[in-house]
Amino acid sequence: MSAGEGLLQGVRVIDLTRILAGPYCTMMLGDLGAEVIKIEAPGRGDDTRHWGPPFTESGEAAYFMCVNRNKRSLTLNLKSERGLEILKDMISQGDVLVENFKAGTLSRWGLDYERLQELRPGLIYCTVTGYGYTGPYSSRPGYDFIVQAMGGFMSITGPKEGDPHRAGVAIADISAGMFAASAVLAALYARERTGEGQRIDMALLDSQIALLTYAASNYFVSGETPARHGNAHPNIVPYQSFTARDGQFAFAAGNDSQWEKFCGAVDRPQWLHDERFRTNSARVQNRDLVAAALDDLFVTRDAAHWLALCEQIGLPAGPINSIDRVFEDAQVQAREMRVTAQHSEDGDVPLLNSPLRIPTAPTSIRRAPPTLGEHTEEVLAEMFGLDAASVAALRQEGVV
Repeated sequence: MSAGEGLLQGVRVIDLTRILAGPYCTMMLGDLGAEVIKIEAPGRGDDTRHWGPPFTESGEAAYFMCVNRNKRSLTLNLKSERGLEILKDMISQGDVLVENFKAGTLSRWGLDYERLQELRPGLIYCTVTGYGYTGPYSSRPGYDFIVQAMGGFMSITGPKEGDPHRAGVAIADISAGMFAASAVLAALYARERTGEGQRIDMALLDSQIALLTYAASNYFVSGETPARHGNAHPNIVPYQSFTARDGQFAFAAGNDSQWEKFCGAVDRPQWLHDERFRTNSARVQNRDLVAAALDDLFVTRDAAHWLALCEQIGLPAGPINSIDRVFEDAQVQAREMRVTAQHSEDGDVPLLNSPLRIPTAPTSIRRAPPTLGEHTEEVLAEMFGLDAASVAALRQEGVV
């Protein structure tokens, strides 16, 4: 395998997704080397192309840019009979179909799972919807904010005394995209052994509830509804933000050994003998008392002092960075989490890198996010042998 090919080289993904959850899934597959053909409505395209400001110099929304690298854009009018025929022909040459229309949309087009398997035996068909294809909410449109509210995420996010908060990014959308990509990869692996396709039903609500993890487990075991603790952890104390003399920082003593080491470093032997402080279980039960004692200590020095001390004794701590400071961080720079790609109209554009580190077959950013319909002629020529005049005729008819 040569550099830049990726583990999914040779896998063709027909991408009928837009907004965030579906595009995040197909971007992950593209990062791993799959050929992703993004199908968009002529004239307008993915809604997120218009979600700004900010926009690039050519008018592309930053939001669109964040989840559409490693894709080619083809415009296709799926409301036309000819457009649907082209889509069917594309599916017959694909390996994976991902879409996030309202539940049942493709079935109404005559493209239910059985028909898709006739078009392309072994096809992996993944739908990403708000609530899935079963249950009383299956026909509802799905929005990340609403799902975070319904799925309990907001009830455990935010200050202890105050309003529930959503996450700072669309975590329900993003998690659904990641789970969908995982399911597609598992289905592709199974197809290698069985030759069979799979039907994947991915829901935002399911995905967000899966993220509740220990919050849900705490409820299952105790029967008590979890409360908000602000930046503090429900099961570990101390594990939160604290205020130093010049600002806030994040600090954690993840186990009793770390707590003992910290108490020795700050000359607080009394905390090791106080039954309220000695074990994590006791500290959880007396979290306000522990936090108050640490507040009194930390406010005596600048954050840099405490961060240096924690670094010296091997305890987890870190600054609370704004986004600009994140990309100035030496570790972030060493891991190359900010990269550039050559955009057809904007030149070098900055993008986030993939976090998947596979040294033997690295992910790569082979393509910047495409302009609308940028690859229509290229894709139709490759897949169907259409020449420029034929594509121009389709464009004249409003098909592409």
